[in-house]
Amino acid sequence: MIRKSLVSSAVVAAGLVFVALPAGAADPTAEISTAAAHAGMAASSGDLKMVHAHLHHVINCLVGPGAADFDAAAANPCKGQGMGAIPDSPADKQASLGAAVATAKQGLAQTDLAKAKGEAMAVQATLKKAM
Repeated sequence: MIRKSLVSSAVVAAGLVFVALPAGAADPTAEISTAAAHAGMAASSGDLKMVHAHLHHVINCLVGPGAADFDAAAANPCKGQGMGAIPDSPADKQASLGAAVATAKQGLAQTDLAKAKGEAMAVQATLKKAM
């Protein structure tokens, strides 16, 4: 009987953990990490089109689908991780994440590959500090 009781307790405990962490719960650390990875991909891309594509991914991960800067035409590699790193993060991280968005937007405005890649590197550095 003791084993059955222990197993039942473990199942109940596991059920409580599952309820406390439902599927699709916001994970700003994962969103920031994914955005940083895409900033790195942008920084190492060989052409401007790919730099811009990955910077769009960065912005989408940071702002989330409800924001004005979200580009629905670009992929959202953070889909399912939350509503965007900025809205999902505590207030003390939001300013640095907003700065990363601003830098990513500067990279999108670049027509020079080296300058766009430089902006992507700056975004990645900012995001690594925010993790």
